Amino acid sequence: MNDFIVPPGSLERTSSKRVPPHNIEAEQSVLGSILLKNKGFLQVNEYISADDFYRDAHKIIFTAMVELFDRSEPQDMLTLTSYLTDTNQLESVGGASYLATLTHAVPVTANIESYSRIIRQKSVLRNLINTASDIAQRCFEEQDDIDQLVDEAEQSIFEIAGNKSATEFTPLRSIIPESFKTVEKLYERKELITGVPTGYTELDKMTAGLQPSDLVILAGRPSMGKTSLALNIAQHAALVDKTGVAIFSLEMSKDQLAMRLLSSVGRIDSQKIRTGRLQNEDWPHLSRAAGMLSEAPIHIDDTPALSIPEMRSKMRRLASGNDIGLVLVDYLQLMRGRVSENRTQEISDISRSLKALAKEHDVPVLALSQLNRGLESRTDKRPMMADLRESGAIEQDADVICFIYRDEVYNKNEDNPDKGIAEIIIGKQRNGPTGLTRLFFKKEYTMFENLSSYDEPHLHSS
Repeated sequence: MNDFIVPPGSLERTSSKRVPPHNIEAEQSVLGSILLKNKGFLQVNEYISADDFYRDAHKIIFTAMVELFDRSEPQDMLTLTSYLTDTNQLESVGGASYLATLTHAVPVTANIESYSRIIRQKSVLRNLINTASDIAQRCFEEQDDIDQLVDEAEQSIFEIAGNKSATEFTPLRSIIPESFKTVEKLYERKELITGVPTGYTELDKMTAGLQPSDLVILAGRPSMGKTSLALNIAQHAALVDKTGVAIFSLEMSKDQLAMRLLSSVGRIDSQKIRTGRLQNEDWPHLSRAAGMLSEAPIHIDDTPALSIPEMRSKMRRLASGNDIGLVLVDYLQLMRGRVSENRTQEISDISRSLKALAKEHDVPVLALSQLNRGLESRTDKRPMMADLRESGAIEQDADVICFIYRDEVYNKNEDNPDKGIAEIIIGKQRNGPTGLTRLFFKKEYTMFENLSSYDEPHLHSS
């Protein structure tokens, strides 16, 4: 294939006697370019790793270069030879003569990034071959749960094409500088919201928005407005903040969700929209809302009884072609976890998987949850942490837990001072305060709004 010196252990083959994809010239050119030009290492270190090289000798050489770089030492012939000698690896890479040959193998040092891309492409092909072989073997054995096998197979494929360091440890010295820069940017921006804004002033002050990789639980009894509040947050994220939103609706159909969005965005009575009994003045509002929502980056999947592997698969496909910044799940107890001895274990599997989904895509996952009906027997029906259905795992996995409570659901008296008021109770926040904020609920629009937008006479007359 080439006229270069071939070090030991470089003619690996697959079990089918076929030589895996590789390009020795590209590997030698990258290593040689680094030896000739130290800055070349910085051009490729973030793109390829030692495992991307085909020859074992090249893996060893690149690993040595990484170690020299971490020591703030140059990666030249002298330092590399010395390091390999001290670690008793010089002969295993072909000796000093092979290192010298690498510098003569470089066509143009300026093309090092192009050479590294070739190495990466060949590495991806080899990894695909290995992964496909493993998947095929497991299929023949027929010992795995089908959903789990499909999920793990898809995850393996996505990881191959992902960042080279997706599964590696990162030293703290590499993390701190970026974290420092983030703090500086936040300071310069002078903004309190660092995550996805909900659109509710007091709630955003308490949470700084929905944070990336957080699992946020919104819990409440039926008819409290969980879906409405979640949709309001989603529409604000998409229409105002221009954030891509993925909605997994296990309870309502996509058409029902669309109707609700038209009602809240257009400020049209939801009953009019459901029955088609619109008045002349409603049509311009409906048309405007339809136009806005048609351009909104909102994606809805209404598959019922969705399993964790199915959701992860759908999310990966959506995220591969769209910039998604928020995931909404309505609601958690309608999902299917892996087969377990009891429902509590199944819910535990679901909550852990939703947290894993948030971390995998680095987005907040807003999951709705039902509450135990036991609170109905209390005098004060405001929810507490213990009211979460199958609560143990949810309470542990969630970063933020919010409860929604509307007193008028239980006390329907016209003179109820809390008519139209919704309490949003933050029962847990891993990185922030707990407490309570209040919103105004416009039931006819299935819409929550900031309480500051309304004066007291308006509230009591609504």
